[in-house]
Amino acid sequence: MPAAKKAAAKSVAKKAPAKRARSQGPVTEARAFQRGTRQSPYKMRLVIDQIRGKDVNEALALLTFSKKHAAKQISKTLKSAVANAEQTARKTGSALDVDALYIKHAVINEGPKLKRFMPAAQGRATPIQKRTSHVDIVVAERGGR
Repeated sequence: MPAAKKAAAKSVAKKAPAKRARSQGPVTEARAFQRGTRQSPYKMRLVIDQIRGKDVNEALALLTFSKKHAAKQISKTLKSAVANAEQTARKTGSALDVDALYIKHAVINEGPKLKRFMPAAQGRATPIQKRTSHVDIVVAERGGR
């Protein structure tokens, strides 16, 4: 019996999680987040759908001339992603062509809702949800993986 318990104990032993190998090649991607933006995700998605997959310079031009308030927030996040790509390329010593960057991944997720109450007739109160958004943008070089 004790031999069987030892064999069972050996098979249950936990292995250390394997570490991911980081590529030492040229930087091809950079990411930027903006959390808790005070704009509803629906309104933000109207703008982000227009720039997904476009070149960074073209997307910035579209955002600059957009009348939507969400365009300013998305523009700030996009500029941050480009700056992150430049900084990472500078640190690794690789060449980066900013004109070759495009928006690889752009998504708007729902953030926490701010719950408020508005007075209503006859002593009641109606709930109000002030929605927030999370912006996530990934830029990559054309031709890079």
